[in-house]
Amino acid sequence: CALPLRKLFLKHLPTAMTDSTACRYGVIGHPIAHSRSPWIHARFAEQKQQNLTYEAIESAPEDFAGTLARLKKQGYSGVNVTVPFKHEAFAAANSHTNRATLAQAANTLMWQREGRKTTLHADNTDGPGLIRDVVFNAGFVFGRLPVLLLGAGGAAAGVLSSLIAVCPALVVVANRTREKAQELIERHYHWANMHSVALAACSLDDVLSPTHYLSSLPDQFNLVINATSSSLHGQALQFPINRLTHDGMLYDMMYGPAANDFLSPARAHGRLARDGLGMLVEQAALSFALWRNTTPPRTAPVLQELRALINAESTQTAPEKA
Repeated sequence: CALPLRKLFLKHLPTAMTDSTACRYGVIGHPIAHSRSPWIHARFAEQKQQNLTYEAIESAPEDFAGTLARLKKQGYSGVNVTVPFKHEAFAAANSHTNRATLAQAANTLMWQREGRKTTLHADNTDGPGLIRDVVFNAGFVFGRLPVLLLGAGGAAAGVLSSLIAVCPALVVVANRTREKAQELIERHYHWANMHSVALAACSLDDVLSPTHYLSSLPDQFNLVINATSSSLHGQALQFPINRLTHDGMLYDMMYGPAANDFLSPARAHGRLARDGLGMLVEQAALSFALWRNTTPPRTAPVLQELRALINAESTQTAPEKA
């Protein structure tokens, strides 16, 4: 755990991964019209003086493989992948980074061409994107204190290995069904042992109920991350604020108005609260760097401009998704 954070989350960058003449990228999802990613990557391309295109690509839920095949034929160099396709993206790839393998999910795909042979490489930049936002943008200090991750689906799976890598004392994964949380942490046991981090699984009721709190859990958590889709569907989880340390943080991977209900108890009690907009920008910067074989673009001005844009959209009512 002595490796500096900036090196820790840049060490997955390849030496040469793309054909410099291939400049077509995009994000695949369903639905995808809401995506901010084309706007973000346009800013990165301008900043880095890169000639590329990036578009939102709708795929039918049953046709993800067909969508990938069409994009490959059209000469795309890489794509981001969002819900509901992250697990399918991992399965479709020929090679994977360690963090994608631990997650069994990918948000970044890249076609590697060597002569007549083309293979598909998968990464997951969600985890390092989250850490970069929490540490570098929010100035949060992890320390050897407990972290709570709410959810055990693709979003939670994508960040668990990176949470372990910053060496908190304990990471608890809570899910509606405890069995799914247990399955997720078991996949990460070896990685956690390498970093001297304890893992535990429980149900959401075990940590959210004010009267049936599981006695084996820590009295308080330093960071609580909502990786469920509850905020997206207007059914925000309510975390007991007395279970958050005085200088702790509530973090929702959703952004914009969708995150407000989950974060409001922290704001009302003077604790740290942050939505997932910074994570969205940071994971995009890492994908951009991977595809273009460069250092990540500067994210602060992009995040500031995007935040102002979203705040200005005062009539917006639809949930935002990282």
